[in-house]
Amino acid sequence: MLKKIPKLLSPELVRVMMEMGHGDELVLADANYPGHSLNSKVLRYDGIGIPDLLDAILELLPLDHYVEHQVAFMAVVEGDPTVPVIWSTYESIIAKHDAEATVKYEERFDFYNRSKQSYAIVVTGEEALYGNIIIKKGVIKA
Repeated sequence: MLKKIPKLLSPELVRVMMEMGHGDELVLADANYPGHSLNSKVLRYDGIGIPDLLDAILELLPLDHYVEHQVAFMAVVEGDPTVPVIWSTYESIIAKHDAEATVKYEERFDFYNRSKQSYAIVVTGEEALYGNIIIKKGVIKA
């Protein structure tokens, strides 16, 4: 055990976040996400919801402010009546850690393509529809 590292974060996820460089992206995916078919580096967090995991990750991971949007949510597919209430939860967590962070809403297949280029995908037990999120790692400023 180490001090100040959120207990929810596994050693493997902490290692992945430490390996990531400026501009690398991490996908936090819901339980329905096709993570294994999109990326070879997949971590499993079955049974864990994204809000708690996102909060723990943002304790350690700075967001990239050299880009227009630091975070991406998977947009609702046209014609789908779903209203993703989890987005407001994500926005609150993000604002708690980085008040200047902004969100882009990414079309489903664009989101999948971006996931292919991500550093890693964390597949969770999140059951909220459109619960997928991408965060872009920034730099620590002195």
